[in-house]
Amino acid sequence: MTRKSAPFLLTAAAVTGAVLLAGTQAAVAVEPPEHAIIVCQDATMYENYDFSIPGPVHPLRTLYYGNKVGHTRGKHPVYNGWASIQDFGPNDWGFVRYECLGGWGSW
Repeated sequence: MTRKSAPFLLTAAAVTGAVLLAGTQAAVAVEPPEHAIIVCQDATMYENYDFSIPGPVHPLRTLYYGNKVGHTRGKHPVYNGWASIQDFGPNDWGFVRYECLGGWGSW
């Protein structure tokens, strides 16, 4: 190893270490959704929210009272009363009316 290559190797090792550390911190920062249930008799779950309408688009299915879902209050978006949720049944994401979420932490 020459004298000129040593600083390069140290710099490369430092950059690699910083990238690995940053990747680890990002993985730890994920916050799981807070447990809730559907408290309306029924609620349509939509695939996405379209800001040009504005409103939800592409109905996925109907959720019923007691279905287990997740929403992280203050973190997941709520647009005009439509909340981003995770349906723990099939484990997918969508939007339902925020007022249909309740029973926080009940399961």
